Amino acid sequence: MSDEVLTAKELIAKRAASELKENHVVNLGIGIPTLVAKYVQSDSIFFHTENGLLGVKELSDESEYDPFRVNAGKLPVGEMLGASYFDSATSFAMIRGSHVDVAILGTLQVDEEGLIANWAVPGKNIMGVGGAMDLLVGAKKIIVTTFHTNKSGESKLVKKCTYPITSIRKVDMIITELAVFERKNEEWHLIEVMPNATFQQVMDHTEFSFKVDESLTQFDKGLLR
Repeated sequence: MSDEVLTAKELIAKRAASELKENHVVNLGIGIPTLVAKYVQSDSIFFHTENGLLGVKELSDESEYDPFRVNAGKLPVGEMLGASYFDSATSFAMIRGSHVDVAILGTLQVDEEGLIANWAVPGKNIMGVGGAMDLLVGAKKIIVTTFHTNKSGESKLVKKCTYPITSIRKVDMIITELAVFERKNEEWHLIEVMPNATFQQVMDHTEFSFKVDESLTQFDKGLLR
């Protein structure tokens, strides 16, 4: 087993990658979600970007770089063999038509009801809403990847969102550097404690209520190697 040392962001992304299945169409949000592709070994998982590409992959070397080929976060990307290009309207039609199996999104807050706020901070300028609202409505499964707390040390897993919510669609899973939560029967269940984290840390830094799942485990960060 490799002794690779992962940053917190990489650990979160790697755990999220383990949720993806063969032939899934997956949309990756901005931030931590963009790292997920790094940990997918299968050529049968197809990454989608709302600006018009199905078959996104990481750049393998500089020869693949094309300044006009970027993802929704304006980062340069590569293309898989057989990738498909289309306009943004078609891309959003794919999302709204439920042709995206999994959307992996970042967040500012996620609350006890499963609602997320990830597009605006009151009093601060924003560049635009982006595709999160459409993805929350149209994607079949929503995974949130985020740090457990904000820069002030306050929990991002809150009783109720205080920032504007993105959609009334509830998310299915939360993955942080401390824990993995899954939504079951309208309640959050703690299903995993992440490496180098403790159950007490999860308790101390989680504001919303949750149940401890009978299947509770510690994520093996070597699982995908």
